[in-house]
Amino acid sequence: MKVLLVGSGGREHALALALSGSPLLQELLIAPGSPALGRLGRLVAVAAEDTDQLCALAEKEQVDLVVIGPELPLVNGLADRLDSLGIAAFGPRAAAARLEGSKEFARDFCARHAIPQPAFAAFDEPAAAIRFAHSLNGYCVVKADGLAAGKGVVVCDDWAMAEQAIQSMLDGQFGAASRRILIEERISGPEISAFALLDGPEAVWMASARDHKRAFDNDQGPNTGGMGAVSPSPHETEALRGQIMDRIIQPVARAMAEEGTPYTGILYAGLMLTEDGPKVIEFNCRFGDPEAQVILPRLKSDLLAAMLTQTEGGLSHFDMRWSPDHAVTVVLASSGYPGSYQTGSQIKGLDALEGQPDILAYHAGTSLDEAGRVTAAGGRVLAITGLGPDSQSARARAYQGVAMIDWPEGFCRRDIAATR
Repeated sequence: MKVLLVGSGGREHALALALSGSPLLQELLIAPGSPALGRLGRLVAVAAEDTDQLCALAEKEQVDLVVIGPELPLVNGLADRLDSLGIAAFGPRAAAARLEGSKEFARDFCARHAIPQPAFAAFDEPAAAIRFAHSLNGYCVVKADGLAAGKGVVVCDDWAMAEQAIQSMLDGQFGAASRRILIEERISGPEISAFALLDGPEAVWMASARDHKRAFDNDQGPNTGGMGAVSPSPHETEALRGQIMDRIIQPVARAMAEEGTPYTGILYAGLMLTEDGPKVIEFNCRFGDPEAQVILPRLKSDLLAAMLTQTEGGLSHFDMRWSPDHAVTVVLASSGYPGSYQTGSQIKGLDALEGQPDILAYHAGTSLDEAGRVTAAGGRVLAITGLGPDSQSARARAYQGVAMIDWPEGFCRRDIAATR
């Protein structure tokens, strides 16, 4: 089979590595990819957001399947366009991808179908938003309605913090994504990321993870796209899996189909385990980043076979097998991230990681300079994953890998998957 993978980050590196191990794969094309991804497939210089050119590429190359990694192409309707051309795509159509593309849509959808979530209200002007935040004593969460690369969320402790977040977002902090905002009740409890494969009304549990969103140790600092993760989540149990599937995942699958917008592909539900049970924090319509870097190394089934089965409508008959190993990923980011940061600094030590047992290095934002040296080209730059029989063994391997990296201009959290 010829497969086109869309994207260029750490999630796509994890997907490419998993896909390249399939006996079904004849050739892997990656658009636009990165130098690191070029070791796993043929790079094509087409941007992930260029729907027209991606469709033209898929037609020209006669690809059998397009795997869409990032959220923006999904929200922009790439899967719809490919479907109109008779080309199979792994990922939801635009109408279903609104679960991620618009937080207000997702909240309204959950309200319509009694899917547990915090109280909320949406606003496009500050006065009403501030009044609602005051009704919550400022103890609330302010979110940009649209896509903001994981950064459009501010967890507020008081009125002053809430007012500042409201004003900043509505003043254009995140561009079009924050022209409209949500103010949500601040709920409490451990967080868990639940991943499932959906094919219309059918849903199959995949795996869980625990993401670390804040930039600094002890969950301090601003929200980021993710500074590390562990899989399975330390809170996952058979009973909790059943509860999540019964109360959230399967109701989403059935309701989307009933509303005429059947969901196909990966559904990632970010949940909080409250005293009243799991509640939805957010939905993502693709593998998370860095969650993909801890989930996919644990997958023993053929990922490409699973994706094909889903696109062909036989999901309920597919057996997803998982390693009992645990995985921990630590993200190395450019100093200053998620704010302003410099690119172009050299990263040394990656060669020492090659061949290391139970350590994987995923490139999220790297490039090569004219001399062929690896340099930083983004905010989140590397994700180092360790595997082990338990989370603490996996954590130790991940940080052993981090210690091999020589990059003074970068930083990481030192408490990913730490026991408290």
